[in-house]
Amino acid sequence: MNLNTLPKITQKRAKRIGRGQSSGKGKTGGRGTKGQKARGKMKITHPHFEGGTRPLIKRLPLRRGIGNPKISQKPLVVNLGALNLLPENCQNVDLEALVKFGIVEKNDAKNYGVKILGDGNLSRALVINLPTSKSAAEKIQKAGGKVTILNQKSPASQSEAERANIRNQNSKIGTALGKPILSTRRKEVLRGKNRIPAKQG
Repeated sequence: MNLNTLPKITQKRAKRIGRGQSSGKGKTGGRGTKGQKARGKMKITHPHFEGGTRPLIKRLPLRRGIGNPKISQKPLVVNLGALNLLPENCQNVDLEALVKFGIVEKNDAKNYGVKILGDGNLSRALVINLPTSKSAAEKIQKAGGKVTILNQKSPASQSEAERANIRNQNSKIGTALGKPILSTRRKEVLRGKNRIPAKQG
């Protein structure tokens, strides 16, 4: 029998600090008086601690780039297999139908939008009024259904008639062909990187 191979049967009690001076860990709680190690909040061993100077995460612009929902938000994904859960009397699939029958949450669908992907199979014909991937559209049409909204093609692969149609649609909201709608904040970000020139005058 070796002592170092015996199972641990004792457990050291947690240090109780701030329970009066007679305990030996009252008042300053074992930290001593003043100094960097006596302070609270972030420890000096924390990876984000930079010696008291302004941390890098604080020096960066607020909520920019990847992870900012105003710039890089992605739609909610609904696969074809989930559409089989809709009742038989529901033939037109749109945002309201998915919210009504509990496929997606109302607030999330309103904020992020919904896109239909091609995982699974469709058991009946449906009319899809939502953005749909290419594989999902093929399966929907194979089941006898119809897709009214497809992913917008890149400008290089669009015909002149398709471009003219997109220009007519986008003219109502004041956006150029092939460019996404940018929020005011996004335009300011891009101007800071000299990508979008500011208007003169």
